[in-house]
Amino acid sequence: MPSFGYRLTIWGAAQTVTGSRHLLEGPRGALLLECGLYQGRRQESHRRNRTFPFDPRRVQAVLLSHAHLDHCGNLPNLVKQGFEGPIYATPATAHLATLVMLDAAHVQEENIRYLNKHRAPHEPPLEPLYTVEDALRASRMFVPVPYEQPFQPLPGVQARFVEAGHLLGSAAVVLDLDTSPRPTRLWFSGDIGRRHLPILRDPVLPHDAHWLLMECTYGHKPHRDPRYAVDELRQVARETFEREGKLVIPAFAIGRTQTIVYLLHTMMRQGELPEVPIYVDSPMAVEASQIYRAHPECYDEETLRLLRLGVLEDLLGFGRVHYIRDVEESKALNDRPGPMVILSTSGMLEVGRILHHLIHTITDARNTILLVSWMAPYTLGRRLAEGAERVPILGKTYPVRARVVTIGDLSAHAGRNFLLDYGLASRKTLKGIGLVHGEPHAARALMQALEARGWSHVTYFQEGEGWDL
Repeated sequence: MPSFGYRLTIWGAAQTVTGSRHLLEGPRGALLLECGLYQGRRQESHRRNRTFPFDPRRVQAVLLSHAHLDHCGNLPNLVKQGFEGPIYATPATAHLATLVMLDAAHVQEENIRYLNKHRAPHEPPLEPLYTVEDALRASRMFVPVPYEQPFQPLPGVQARFVEAGHLLGSAAVVLDLDTSPRPTRLWFSGDIGRRHLPILRDPVLPHDAHWLLMECTYGHKPHRDPRYAVDELRQVARETFEREGKLVIPAFAIGRTQTIVYLLHTMMRQGELPEVPIYVDSPMAVEASQIYRAHPECYDEETLRLLRLGVLEDLLGFGRVHYIRDVEESKALNDRPGPMVILSTSGMLEVGRILHHLIHTITDARNTILLVSWMAPYTLGRRLAEGAERVPILGKTYPVRARVVTIGDLSAHAGRNFLLDYGLASRKTLKGIGLVHGEPHAARALMQALEARGWSHVTYFQEGEGWDL
């Protein structure tokens, strides 16, 4: 433990966009900002996720910014290895993170069961990183704290969650440290959202911060206003329905699915689109949507206004949107005629029910495949985005006759221009900016843009580096 004050060490999301974890050590204890799963090459992921570069038993508290897997997904393993303290998060984040951790544990158990079934008799059985029981133990350690309510995770450390605008319940973490001769404010951005996103409030800009640890995922790329994407969605949906086609949307279960459903549901309620059936075909997305309904304290003023006026009878249209859990119900969708909307996982079209819907829609020119997420290289989603004329799906090749449309302005991450505003909002008090959760090209571009605005005190952290505060 440092004797001079406080030490922040970056142990994850260092020169990459995954596996967020940052250790703050002080004279009276240690706390961890985030504990996410590293997602990458299999062997490297196995090594990074299974072992910690610090003793989990020494960590007295965890502060979680939001519920995405790369921020919360290794909490059950931290608990499994001896962490016994509270996990602080906003109520919505605690709710969503429980769902995410349980789903991850279930997938791991299923994968290990399959691998062990096919191992040679002399080979020892494999074990999952953590089990459903481990995830349940971690979920029972959550301490929900509302936005802007001060709390003390360690003696000498006062904390607050402020709106990050990235995901339901997402927060930046403000830490006021009891240092001499005057207090020090460390501001951790978590993942920074955007202005004008549907449902969510806009991010709170840093103020009076001395040290700013911030993400830089899109430090190289400005975003258009997301309202342009809303206009494009309306146009694509209208044209597809006029052709009596099916609008098939692969979307991540948490965040993107709820945004698209909210937009389409609102457009239909306001008469901007004809009333056609909307199907959400993903058990996890159904559960996440129920959680979205349960947390109106996270909604922005526009959403609350529409609900108050009765323009929306429900945030996500539970009276008219069809939420599907059952496999047979999912299969039956493919026998129904259009027009209709089908949202299903996975977001990059690599696994899941979406593949079966594609098989039944991709060869019909009346239909539209709408891509609303970034597609990683070598995925089926990337092939479609790049204009492939034929694609393999579940072992068979299909001609692409459906219209393929990409809408790229619905990202929940801030673009370069807002990252610059965020980084320099505390310019009068700031001593340094630390960049995490971004690839090298994005970090370099953001550092150059900050320097062009007259700010050069920026560090792009490598793993194990940090600040003495």
